[in-house]
Amino acid sequence: MADMTGKTVLITGATNGIGKAAATELARMSAAVVITARDRNKGLATLEEIGSKTGNSNLDLLVADLSSQAEVRRLAAEFKSKYSCLDVLVNNAGGVFDVRKTSVDGIEYTFAFNHLAYFLLTNLLLDVLKNSAPSRIINVSSAAQAGFPGSPTKINWDDLQAEKKYGSFTVYSQSKLANVLFTYALARHLQGTGVTVNTLHPGQVATGFGDNSQGALMRLAMSLIKRFVAITPEQGADTVVWLASDTEVEGVTGKYFDKHKDTRTNPNSYDQDAQERLWEISAKMVGL
Repeated sequence: MADMTGKTVLITGATNGIGKAAATELARMSAAVVITARDRNKGLATLEEIGSKTGNSNLDLLVADLSSQAEVRRLAAEFKSKYSCLDVLVNNAGGVFDVRKTSVDGIEYTFAFNHLAYFLLTNLLLDVLKNSAPSRIINVSSAAQAGFPGSPTKINWDDLQAEKKYGSFTVYSQSKLANVLFTYALARHLQGTGVTVNTLHPGQVATGFGDNSQGALMRLAMSLIKRFVAITPEQGADTVVWLASDTEVEGVTGKYFDKHKDTRTNPNSYDQDAQERLWEISAKMVGL
């Protein structure tokens, strides 16, 4: 087990599943762990549970709805008002939604929550990450970024917010491809800063993921995955914790990992023009 004493870690979406398991393990390694939650009471209960399991009292909660750009900005400002160091940022919060809806900013919710929140929060915290270098950014993606065999996911530039046609898996896989495109572009932008950024597939994890679905078919699919296929949240968090703490990946950047293995992603993810196009569109959408 690595010693994370003196390290500050910020993990989004840490009241359940992978995020909660990663926060617990990093707290066990003696890191100062800051988690985010939409619900204050749930967040406080999570802190209490992590503290009781690990004996680590150096824990903190920041409350924000990450689908809202104003709240992401407030979260970043609050973090920087309290902390001068950020050694590890884990962008983990995400979801899949079977019915199209929009965020408070009028943006398709999956894209806003799964991608733009990563993009905006990371960019707002880059100054403190650079000042804390060597530091690490970890973007939790998914094997869904690849799409289906023989039909790799592409960014639908003509219908980025699925206004013409909405499919829950299609928009989810596009958001997870966006995580990879963002990671690869960011790694290039951060060359020479001492800040690394990597992304990963955590595996099919038995969590509350998909429980907010309104569709019976989606709920059935998720329940079957959880019962027959899924791994535990602790197993799913293993690669996150490894990327956050292990000396083996010190200095490694711009990679996608599956079970600690450097793995090839969707062929479309290596298109640098697409990476930069998404960056520019995202920056415009969040006002950077």
